[in-house]
Amino acid sequence: MERILVAGISGAGKTTMARALSARLRLPFHEMDSLHFAGPDWATNPDFHQQIAKIASTPGWVFDSFGYPEVRDLLWTRADTVVWLDYSRAVIMPRILRRSLLRTLRRERIFGGNVETWSDWLSREHPARWAWSQHAARRAEIGRRARDPRFEPLQVIRFASPRKADEWLRSR
Repeated sequence: MERILVAGISGAGKTTMARALSARLRLPFHEMDSLHFAGPDWATNPDFHQQIAKIASTPGWVFDSFGYPEVRDLLWTRADTVVWLDYSRAVIMPRILRRSLLRTLRRERIFGGNVETWSDWLSREHPARWAWSQHAARRAEIGRRARDPRFEPLQVIRFASPRKADEWLRSR
């Protein structure tokens, strides 16, 4: 395990798992959303693809994402391991709601200096609404990729519960 993607829906704990793996395995950690969003109003980074390609060409890394569409195949081709946090909505939704609520209340600056606002909660793109509506589609897409011969011999480690993922992480 030297080039790792931590995949799952928003709220699964991808960033937490990726940071922990990075520390345990002494590999560089890369936060996908911080690379993707470059400024206010959720502006995207015009050099995103080039930055990801440069990182992906290095011998070791951990990303907290299965990749935005424009870099997904690149990352899945270069990765040797996908850690899939395949949790139910019952696990995801309390986590994402709590995280977004705290970010909104605290006016916490996140990717590109952006802040989640109360009006954002009305948007279909809000993390909580997105996690609810895209849960099944994201699970299906990761499952398809995990079985896709293009990405062999990629090792996919799938966890259906946070407890199992934590036990596995402690064993690293």
